Amino acid sequence: MKKLLLLVALSFVSLIFAQQLKSPDGKFVMDFSIQNGGYPTYKLIYKGKEVIKPSHLGLELKYKNVAQNDPQNSLFSNFEVIGSKAATFDETWKPVWGETKSIRNHYNEVLVSLKQKGTDRYMDIRFRLFDDGLGFRYEFPQQKNLVYFTIKEERTQFAMTGDHTAYWIPGDYDTQEYNYTTSKLSEIRGLMSKSYEKGNVSQTSFSPTGVQTSLMMKTADGIYINLHEAALIDYSCMHLNLDDKNMVFESWLTPDSHGDKGKMQAPRHTPWRTIIVSDDARNILASKMTYNLNDPSKITDTSWIKPTKYVGVWWEMISGKSSWAYTDEFPSVQLGITDYSKAKPNGKHGATNENVRRHIDFAAKNGFDAVLVEGWNTGWEDWFGNDKDYVFDFVTPYPDFDIAALNAYAHSKGVKLIMHHETSASIRNYERHMDEAYKLMNKYGYDAVKSGYVGSILPLGETHYSQWTNNHYQYAVEKAADYKIMVNAHEAVRPTGIARTYPNLIGNESARGTEYQAFGNDRNNPNHVTILPFTRLIGGPMDYTPGIFQMDVTNGSHVNATIANQLALYVTMYSPLQMAADFPENYEKFPDAFQFIKDVAVDWDDSKYLEAEPGQYITVARKAKGTDKWFVGNVAGYKPFTSKISFDFLDKGKQYIATIYSDAKDADYLKNTQAYNIRKVVVTSKSKLEQLSVPGGGYAISIVPVKDKAEIKDLKSL
Repeated sequence: MKKLLLLVALSFVSLIFAQQLKSPDGKFVMDFSIQNGGYPTYKLIYKGKEVIKPSHLGLELKYKNVAQNDPQNSLFSNFEVIGSKAATFDETWKPVWGETKSIRNHYNEVLVSLKQKGTDRYMDIRFRLFDDGLGFRYEFPQQKNLVYFTIKEERTQFAMTGDHTAYWIPGDYDTQEYNYTTSKLSEIRGLMSKSYEKGNVSQTSFSPTGVQTSLMMKTADGIYINLHEAALIDYSCMHLNLDDKNMVFESWLTPDSHGDKGKMQAPRHTPWRTIIVSDDARNILASKMTYNLNDPSKITDTSWIKPTKYVGVWWEMISGKSSWAYTDEFPSVQLGITDYSKAKPNGKHGATNENVRRHIDFAAKNGFDAVLVEGWNTGWEDWFGNDKDYVFDFVTPYPDFDIAALNAYAHSKGVKLIMHHETSASIRNYERHMDEAYKLMNKYGYDAVKSGYVGSILPLGETHYSQWTNNHYQYAVEKAADYKIMVNAHEAVRPTGIARTYPNLIGNESARGTEYQAFGNDRNNPNHVTILPFTRLIGGPMDYTPGIFQMDVTNGSHVNATIANQLALYVTMYSPLQMAADFPENYEKFPDAFQFIKDVAVDWDDSKYLEAEPGQYITVARKAKGTDKWFVGNVAGYKPFTSKISFDFLDKGKQYIATIYSDAKDADYLKNTQAYNIRKVVVTSKSKLEQLSVPGGGYAISIVPVKDKAEIKDLKSL
């Protein structure tokens, strides 16, 4: 009788069930309910304003021999609540590297347990509400009626409250390398064909209103909303598809080669779906919610993981000065068969002993940690466009690259070489050779690798962001950790905070980087770097490869930036892996500006976002790890920006010397890119600065404490 009464009570509760969750500071309220028909639904309120209207939750499954509308295909309706559990969590953790030396992880949580009527299947939804937004995920406990299942589509909704301004790139299963479009949500459909810039080596679009995360938006009343995901492990990457009649986004997962969106086995859970919200754009940039939704580090000893500033044999290939290939004699090559010893060098190969030593000397002279060398290994003559499985073996150098001697020379100078593994998107081949490649790195003292996935994924039919391919990226990072190797993955899936769990993932590309500045008409827009921190960098650092000083590129292209803008990127585009990407000789032409790149840190104790508006400007101040030095960076978009900042982040009562690298008044990102000014002034915590940045420009400041009054004898106070 007691059991019957309990079931009746639970049934009654499910009909009227509503659960409210508040953030620790009370500014956010999340309401969860079951609507008529058993639809799990949530909405989000910020400071009394609805920012996400009632939105449905759930998934659609794929079962063989089951009709399309059969209830067995649904995991989004006919649910009843059988329980809920609330919790509060508060901790402070220390990242291995980062923008701050510690991160607070504070949230209120509710786990809602659901049972689907008629199928006896169970699904839980876990909500975590932070002071900066909401994260939620689906969890599938161990059960009899839901064990192995295939996801046809995830049906998570994000219902907007209006026709917001959005900063977006087209949805694509294979690339994130697009310029951002700024438009109203209602304009996405009409602008999609123009925004879908053709020419990337692998592209797969899916919808005229599909966009990628991290998606940044701004409401008419000044509320900033960011939609993304966290902890993307063993799951398909999420895009967003817009119902532009009702202004409702719905999740759209990347399919595998069979068209399926995910293979699951309970007990399992999905990645987190994240909504970061603020009425101050600076808070979006400062949010650590994405990291906090990932697990703590699984690497016990992290002493070998080191933030790195590097130069490299790379830009000369991108700009057309040099080649990755050793010879032009072979129309095709086969590893283990092609005899390079008899081939005539093409005279353009970049990864030569002489050229690499030159870069090592430059790195040692100027205090850089490492030198990246691309094109060192055999196979580049025949690496792309033929769906070729066995392309590289990642261990065999060209005749003009002495791997043992060059590494010994680098180490004698206090410099390390960074390995390059271009897989040409042949995932099976990379996994075939991965252990031997990592062993070779250990043998010669490499501790970091830049991997690449250019081209269509092999096996054919897979794409860059499917569950199967994402599992490969994760496998490579975990395998690298076994060998104490840091990973900088290019063309891989966009980061979702996984670097907290595997901090050897010290960088990704996963967006349109500096290389596009050398691609003629496909150059990055001048406001590109004022949007990326609001979108791509929400999930983790980017290897953007800044620091170009010669804007007119060897191949006739042009970099849309000023020198001051390029300096500022070392502060505004956070990464523990930063490259001085230009040729050594171009830095030697501007030694006074190059000094900032030499001085700027790559790891930080504190970060202050001083000014921010997506697409227009960003100003950031950061305190270098373990020092009293500060660095400030500002970048502007299409319009000039007059920055007005206070130095109140400095210690009170102390004097500092600020070296300001700014655009000259006549600087222009197209016609006068190398016009800059450098001045030194004395600043304190009471000082204020008003500084103009031209379109596509910016400024950078290094700030060091005064040690001796004689240092400031001839300097003016700001």
